[in-house]
Amino acid sequence: MKRVKIGDFLFERKGKYKPSDKNIQGLKRIEKIDFNGNFHIGDKSSKTNMILAKQGDLVISGINVAKGAMGIYEGKEDVVATIHYSSYTFDKDIINVGYFKRFLKSAEFIRLLSEQIKGGIKTEIKPKHILPLEINLPDIETQKEIVKKFENVEIYIEDLNQEVLKQKTLLKKLRQSILQDAIEGKLTKEWREQNHDVESASVLLEKIKAEKERLVKEKKIKKQKPLPPISKEEVPFEIPESWVWCRLDDIVSLYNGSVRRGPFGSAITKDMFVKKGIGTYKVYEQKNAIQKNAHIGEYYISKKHYQELKNFSVQPGDIIISCAGTIGETYILPDNIDQGIINQALLKININNHVLLDMYFIYLFKSLTQKQVNEEAAGSAMKNMVSLKHLRSKVFFPLPPLQEQKEIVRKIENLFALCDELETQIENSKANSEMLMQAVLKEAFEEK
Repeated sequence: MKRVKIGDFLFERKGKYKPSDKNIQGLKRIEKIDFNGNFHIGDKSSKTNMILAKQGDLVISGINVAKGAMGIYEGKEDVVATIHYSSYTFDKDIINVGYFKRFLKSAEFIRLLSEQIKGGIKTEIKPKHILPLEINLPDIETQKEIVKKFENVEIYIEDLNQEVLKQKTLLKKLRQSILQDAIEGKLTKEWREQNHDVESASVLLEKIKAEKERLVKEKKIKKQKPLPPISKEEVPFEIPESWVWCRLDDIVSLYNGSVRRGPFGSAITKDMFVKKGIGTYKVYEQKNAIQKNAHIGEYYISKKHYQELKNFSVQPGDIIISCAGTIGETYILPDNIDQGIINQALLKININNHVLLDMYFIYLFKSLTQKQVNEEAAGSAMKNMVSLKHLRSKVFFPLPPLQEQKEIVRKIENLFALCDELETQIENSKANSEMLMQAVLKEAFEEK
């Protein structure tokens, strides 16, 4: 094994060209080299200065080289690339490209760079960083043998990763199947057989209807326009006899404003935001629902603006739902939240717990309701939740008796706990494959 500089076998192709330079006019451009070394060539223009690459050149991405973004350009026509890439000719009698590619993924390469570059490794690695490095290099035949060993390990790791991906897909389907069985009453079939005397959900809804009528008569809530009954043709599947199909307004709290979509975007502007302090009010965002955390986010408004937007305020126990992009993510706001309002990307719902358990609603929304909402969602690149009018009139909820809801939630949580254990095992398999590759890299390239 010899100690050599990378610049002894790798030779940078010189020349930088402005995009308007006549020497590169009409040439296609390397837009990307993926981590498998595949070149993606296109006609997309760029205002950045360019380098030239010819057939047989080794081309390296300075940004993603340590992830494997390099390869031999095999095209017959010359191509250009931005100066974030570098192209090289090389001495095939000294270096095997497969060996060198794997070396650039190793911790030893990063260590050598750290020693050479003052102030730490920068994001982009340039020829001036690579070429002066001294490495221990075996003869060309030994390099080829090492590459064969790598290829065998990589085939094993790829098979393992494919199996991990397959298992993750199956696990996702399993969770969906559990939820679907839950909202169809299949999970609690035996429970119903042992609990014949449980009051039907339809009786419960009649009680709620009577309570609404009383509150309307007392002018404590506004009378809503009645919706037509849900027909058999509209429901997506059959439910047990003790269950009933209902709409959103049947299961939310009776007070006015128990369902509220966030204000129009123009209602909350940047100049309204203030630093958090005494007398300020939080603006809850989509990430609070997505990340299941009420305490993240830095947007606050004054008491004056809060009073203007008080109709969009939230309280502990409200469920917030993401409505744009990643739609349908739900989160129950905990007791210790800052007083505040939702922004335009959230929907808040307060469930009537005399009719429906919060956690049953969460699971319900993840299965049937989220599917319906996504199918009807507007927009392409950025999906948006359907209108509140559609959600209230066209999305139907299978409602079991309260006692059965508790049993459904218990069964789902037990089954999901098993799914979590399986997911941990799958993630461990993935981590083990990554550790195996790092061990092979260490064995091949670190100084003994």
